[in-house]
Amino acid sequence: MKKFFLVICLLFLHVFAGAQTPDWATGVAPILYNHCTACHHDGGIAPFSLLTYDNAVLYATQIQGDITIHKMPPWPPDPNYSHMAHERVLSATDINTIVNWVTGGTPQGDLALAPPMPVYSAHGMIIGTPDLIVKIPTYTSTASTSDVYQCFVLPSGLLSDRYITSFEAVPGNPACVHHVLVYSDTTGACAALQSASTTPPGYPSFGGVGTNNVTLLGGWVPGSSPMSYPNNFGVKLSHGSDIVVQVHYPAGTVGMVDSTEIHFFFTPITDTPRNVTIEPLLFYEPPIIDTTLFIAANTTRSFQEEVPAAFGLPDLTLLGVAPHMHLLGQNIESYGILPSGDTDHYIRIDKWDFHWQGFYMFPKLKKIPAGTRIRAEAYYDNTASNPSNPNSPPRNVAAGEQTTDEMMLVFLVYTPYQAGDENIIVDSAVLLGTPQQFNNYYHGQQLLDVCPNPTVKDLIVKCFLESPDLGTITFTDITGREVRRFMDNGKMPAGYSTYTYTVTGLPPGVYTLTLKTSQRLLTQKVVVQ
Repeated sequence: MKKFFLVICLLFLHVFAGAQTPDWATGVAPILYNHCTACHHDGGIAPFSLLTYDNAVLYATQIQGDITIHKMPPWPPDPNYSHMAHERVLSATDINTIVNWVTGGTPQGDLALAPPMPVYSAHGMIIGTPDLIVKIPTYTSTASTSDVYQCFVLPSGLLSDRYITSFEAVPGNPACVHHVLVYSDTTGACAALQSASTTPPGYPSFGGVGTNNVTLLGGWVPGSSPMSYPNNFGVKLSHGSDIVVQVHYPAGTVGMVDSTEIHFFFTPITDTPRNVTIEPLLFYEPPIIDTTLFIAANTTRSFQEEVPAAFGLPDLTLLGVAPHMHLLGQNIESYGILPSGDTDHYIRIDKWDFHWQGFYMFPKLKKIPAGTRIRAEAYYDNTASNPSNPNSPPRNVAAGEQTTDEMMLVFLVYTPYQAGDENIIVDSAVLLGTPQQFNNYYHGQQLLDVCPNPTVKDLIVKCFLESPDLGTITFTDITGREVRRFMDNGKMPAGYSTYTYTVTGLPPGVYTLTLKTSQRLLTQKVVVQ
């Protein structure tokens, strides 16, 4: 009897453990689709795709190892210091789900319940026709054993000033484009550098673009969302200006051919949006920095920067931030000490990696009251123990534009403050100011889908919510009359969920399924046969 009882217990534990093992369809796919496949798709910047079950199983052990040590997905900002919009950060629950899936035998699950597969276009993430497209000449990378930063000057052709509400870079060859910075130049200085270049097309320039008389329009890194601004905000692009595109081609891409293009979306020409400025208010020159940016060989050193009160900055609205250092940098943080004495955290990067840097927008706009002490602190390692040190043996390093020089910049994305700005939410599920078609997507994954479609009897509703909410799901006919209410102000959890309903008894025809929450209204056409 005891043996029989033991067998039953073991059998129960086996079944229970199996029931607890996440599957690909409903457990793992939603995580990878939202955090990984923007890079890991066919033609993406990553070396392999994770769009399908077969792809993921092939690399399951590597995935488990990389996410466990937080190597992937790459996201330099510390979310415990300050949250950013569009974070590529796996929660402890996400990591445990993937680990348990791998150790549990990588079950596939019911693919009918899997979330819609993200679709990545070679023509960019933003749906719609750009107002302006500039494309670099066909360029063959020369980056053999060292990185190449090539600048391309392209006339905008604008006859009047326009305001950029969204833009993105679309690599001609994702395998060789590491990141892109975009500037505007009204002086002709960059065009002159390009004309004098001995390595056309374009000209090489590490750090900046060879002149300080340019306006930074923004940047792009693989896996990032298009750089976008809330409604009625935009970055000014002056008429007649040149657009300067700096592309980073990493070492080992020699011989690869690229033709990156930039897509600009403007506010309506009849609008007068609020001008957004992107500039390094914190930089490595006195009186901003506490001492000369110089790191002697075989030493480590910290520096501090602060915008002095003498600058007399007015109330500002902060939309985003972008720190910048070179190869000796180890960590950097930026924050504001408010007139009240409280500290407002902007960003902290604990393990600086020159190859993974970008612009980070806040999920909710911040007010910087006049009198705020805007500060930054950074730490550098110029010893042989720093594997990124470009010099062996180490040598003295000072501020400068070259690869072996150093920088300490913090770009702030800001505009003059207006009452209520601090209440503007930049929803990471819906990029405000971008075309309406983005409303049904979160990091490329559709938020609402139904299957089978067409259907005869049952209907599986798939949805993804960034945070818990109350939801109402209704079914209306072609006249707009509600014929079924599947959910009425019901509690819906954060993350991916599925709900099964029946349409039995409804006449054949075209219907609209609507999901309404406190933050969004999503619809999907459904055919009942």
